[in-house]
Amino acid sequence: MNHRHLLPDEIDLLLDDEVGFGVTPLRAHLGECGECRARVEDARMAVDALEAVPHFAPRHTFADKVMSQVPVFVPWHVTARDTVARWLPQSRPARIAVAMLATSAASILTVVILWITTQTDVLVLASGAAGDRIRSLVFDAGRVVLSTVFGDQMFRTIQSTGAVGVAAALLGLVAATAGSIAGLRSLAIASSRRRA
Repeated sequence: MNHRHLLPDEIDLLLDDEVGFGVTPLRAHLGECGECRARVEDARMAVDALEAVPHFAPRHTFADKVMSQVPVFVPWHVTARDTVARWLPQSRPARIAVAMLATSAASILTVVILWITTQTDVLVLASGAAGDRIRSLVFDAGRVVLSTVFGDQMFRTIQSTGAVGVAAALLGLVAATAGSIAGLRSLAIASSRRRA
């Protein structure tokens, strides 16, 4: 024990007057090391001072006031369970009726889902037809918007050039917008300098 000083937990063992095979070497070290002996005496004075402090009991409403300010995390499953419990009726016959209705609804939903999954060819056909219809509606709406904004000639040009034409048109629009913003900004700066 001579090669090092006592650790804080070892000092706590000595302050608590613990008894055991590990405490004897610690006490022997105190007899040899003045620095550790001083640290233990300082700690003992602090413990004695804390013991001399009067003990106060908080009011009976203290815990309620503290807990009203503490944000309590409630797991999602507890919230769901409490919400369902609020919706359920209190009487036993009504609960049985609700359980029977829920079971019936779940059974019907299961049968419908199973029927839909077994009819994949019908589902694929219906989704393909719906996709084609949505695609044609979007294309027609885009054509109308482009014709209205840019004119029929520009729409035909964009249609003939394809994706490269659309990208070039968008790039030109962005460049024109950026140039307009830069020009307006420079005019505003020049105007504010003239006023000053």
